[in-house]
Amino acid sequence: MKIGIGFDVHAFRPGKKLIIGGVGIKYCLGLEGHSDADVLIHSIMDALLGAAGLGDIGVHFPNSDGKYKGISSLILLEEVKNKIGNCGLKIINLDSVLILEEPKISGYIPEMIKKIADVLEIDVKQINIKATTSEGLGYCGRKEGAASQSIALLEER
Repeated sequence: MKIGIGFDVHAFRPGKKLIIGGVGIKYCLGLEGHSDADVLIHSIMDALLGAAGLGDIGVHFPNSDGKYKGISSLILLEEVKNKIGNCGLKIINLDSVLILEEPKISGYIPEMIKKIADVLEIDVKQINIKATTSEGLGYCGRKEGAASQSIALLEER
Protein backbone atom coordinates (compact mmCIF):
# COMPACT_ATOMS: atom_id res chain seq x y z
CA MET A 1 0.00 0.00 0.00
CA LYS A 2 1.13 3.52 -0.73
CA ILE A 3 -0.09 6.81 0.72
CA GLY A 4 0.25 10.34 -0.62
CA ILE A 5 -0.72 13.82 0.48
CA GLY A 6 -1.60 16.82 -1.65
CA PHE A 7 -2.13 20.51 -0.96
CA ASP A 8 -3.20 23.37 -3.20
CA VAL A 9 -4.22 26.99 -2.81
CA HIS A 10 -5.54 29.59 -5.24
CA ALA A 11 -6.47 33.25 -4.84
CA PHE A 12 -9.95 34.57 -5.55
CA ARG A 13 -10.26 36.96 -8.51
CA PRO A 14 -13.22 38.82 -10.01
CA GLY A 15 -14.24 37.83 -13.52
CA LYS A 16 -13.31 34.17 -13.04
CA LYS A 17 -15.62 31.16 -12.84
CA LEU A 18 -15.52 29.21 -9.59
CA ILE A 19 -14.91 25.53 -10.29
CA ILE A 20 -14.35 23.18 -7.37
CA GLY A 21 -14.37 19.40 -7.72
CA GLY A 22 -15.30 19.80 -11.37
CA VAL A 23 -18.52 21.61 -10.39
CA GLY A 24 -19.41 25.17 -11.30
CA ILE A 25 -20.35 27.06 -8.14
CA LYS A 26 -22.37 30.27 -8.12
CA TYR A 27 -20.23 32.95 -6.48
CA CYS A 28 -19.12 36.49 -7.26
CA LEU A 29 -15.44 35.44 -7.51
CA GLY A 30 -13.51 32.60 -9.08
CA LEU A 31 -10.08 31.14 -8.47
CA GLU A 32 -7.02 32.39 -10.34
CA GLY A 33 -4.75 29.83 -11.99
CA HIS A 34 -3.18 28.60 -15.20
CA SER A 35 -5.77 25.86 -15.69
CA ASP A 36 -9.31 26.15 -14.29
CA ALA A 37 -7.73 26.56 -10.81
CA ASP A 38 -9.78 23.71 -9.32
CA VAL A 39 -8.13 23.65 -5.92
CA LEU A 40 -9.77 20.36 -4.87
CA ILE A 41 -8.84 18.41 -7.99
CA HIS A 42 -5.29 19.77 -7.82
CA SER A 43 -4.81 18.55 -4.25
CA ILE A 44 -6.24 15.14 -5.21
CA MET A 45 -3.89 14.87 -8.20
CA ASP A 46 -0.89 15.72 -6.01
CA ALA A 47 -1.95 13.11 -3.43
CA LEU A 48 -2.31 10.43 -6.13
CA LEU A 49 0.98 11.32 -7.82
CA GLY A 50 2.74 11.44 -4.45
CA ALA A 51 1.45 8.02 -3.44
CA ALA A 52 2.70 6.61 -6.75
CA GLY A 53 6.09 8.31 -6.33
CA LEU A 54 5.55 10.34 -9.50
CA GLY A 55 6.30 13.85 -8.27
CA ASP A 56 3.61 16.51 -8.42
CA ILE A 57 1.30 18.26 -10.86
CA GLY A 58 3.93 20.90 -11.63
CA VAL A 59 6.17 18.18 -13.05
CA HIS A 60 3.44 16.68 -15.24
CA PHE A 61 1.40 19.79 -16.13
CA PRO A 62 3.71 22.82 -15.86
CA ASN A 63 2.09 26.26 -15.90
CA SER A 64 4.72 27.28 -18.45
CA ASP A 65 3.05 24.97 -21.02
CA GLY A 66 0.32 26.78 -22.95
CA LYS A 67 -1.60 23.58 -23.69
CA TYR A 68 -2.78 23.55 -20.07
CA LYS A 69 -4.04 27.15 -20.11
CA GLY A 70 -7.69 27.11 -18.99
CA ILE A 71 -7.92 23.30 -19.21
CA SER A 72 -10.45 21.44 -17.08
CA SER A 73 -8.73 19.82 -14.15
CA LEU A 74 -10.98 16.78 -14.67
CA ILE A 75 -9.06 16.14 -17.91
CA LEU A 76 -5.78 16.35 -15.99
CA LEU A 77 -7.18 14.05 -13.28
CA GLU A 78 -7.91 11.44 -15.95
CA GLU A 79 -4.29 11.66 -17.10
CA VAL A 80 -3.14 11.16 -13.50
CA LYS A 81 -5.45 8.12 -13.20
CA ASN A 82 -3.78 6.66 -16.29
CA LYS A 83 -0.28 7.38 -14.95
CA ILE A 84 -0.91 5.61 -11.66
CA GLY A 85 -2.63 2.75 -13.49
CA ASN A 86 0.48 2.37 -15.67
CA CYS A 87 2.45 1.93 -12.44
CA GLY A 88 0.25 -1.05 -11.52
CA LEU A 89 -1.58 0.84 -8.78
CA LYS A 90 -5.27 1.19 -7.96
CA ILE A 91 -7.06 3.68 -5.73
CA ILE A 92 -8.33 2.42 -2.38
CA ASN A 93 -9.68 5.74 -1.14
CA LEU A 94 -9.37 9.52 -1.18
CA ASP A 95 -10.09 11.93 1.65
CA SER A 96 -10.10 15.68 1.08
CA VAL A 97 -10.81 18.87 2.97
CA LEU A 98 -11.65 22.22 1.40
CA ILE A 99 -10.78 25.34 3.36
CA LEU A 100 -12.73 28.48 2.51
CA GLU A 101 -14.99 30.95 4.30
CA GLU A 102 -17.30 31.50 1.33
CA PRO A 103 -19.21 30.29 -0.51
CA LYS A 104 -20.85 27.50 1.45
CA ILE A 105 -20.38 24.40 -0.66
CA SER A 106 -21.82 21.51 1.34
CA GLY A 107 -24.72 21.22 -1.12
CA TYR A 108 -22.28 20.73 -4.00
CA ILE A 109 -20.22 17.94 -2.41
CA PRO A 110 -22.29 14.96 -3.66
CA GLU A 111 -21.93 16.21 -7.26
CA MET A 112 -18.18 16.73 -6.76
CA ILE A 113 -17.80 13.18 -5.47
CA LYS A 114 -19.78 11.80 -8.42
CA LYS A 115 -17.71 13.67 -11.01
CA ILE A 116 -14.41 12.64 -9.42
CA ALA A 117 -15.52 9.00 -9.04
CA ASP A 118 -16.61 8.90 -12.68
CA VAL A 119 -13.24 10.19 -13.92
CA LEU A 120 -11.25 7.88 -11.65
CA GLU A 121 -13.57 4.92 -12.36
CA ILE A 122 -14.03 4.18 -8.67
CA ASP A 123 -17.07 3.93 -6.41
CA VAL A 124 -18.35 7.11 -4.75
CA LYS A 125 -17.88 5.32 -1.41
CA GLN A 126 -14.11 5.52 -1.97
CA ILE A 127 -14.17 9.32 -1.87
CA ASN A 128 -14.79 11.62 1.08
CA ILE A 129 -14.86 15.42 0.83
CA LYS A 130 -15.27 17.78 3.75
CA ALA A 131 -15.42 21.57 3.91
CA THR A 132 -14.32 23.84 6.71
CA THR A 133 -13.52 27.46 7.37
CA SER A 134 -10.38 28.83 8.95
CA GLU A 135 -12.42 30.82 11.48
CA GLY A 136 -11.48 34.12 9.88
CA LEU A 137 -7.73 33.47 10.14
CA GLY A 138 -5.17 33.72 7.33
CA TYR A 139 -5.74 34.20 3.60
CA CYS A 140 -8.68 31.79 3.54
CA GLY A 141 -10.21 33.47 6.57
CA ARG A 142 -9.87 36.88 4.93
CA LYS A 143 -11.71 35.42 1.89
CA GLU A 144 -8.66 35.99 -0.32
CA GLY A 145 -8.62 32.42 -1.60
CA ALA A 146 -9.36 28.77 -1.06
CA ALA A 147 -7.17 25.81 -0.14
CA SER A 148 -7.54 22.05 -0.22
CA GLN A 149 -5.67 19.14 1.29
CA SER A 150 -6.09 15.53 0.19
CA ILE A 151 -4.76 12.14 1.08
CA ALA A 152 -4.78 9.09 -1.19
CA LEU A 153 -4.31 5.43 -0.45
CA LEU A 154 -3.17 3.25 -3.33
CA GLU A 155 -2.54 -0.46 -3.58
CA GLU A 156 -0.64 -2.59 -6.03
CA ARG A 157 -2.96 -4.55 -8.30
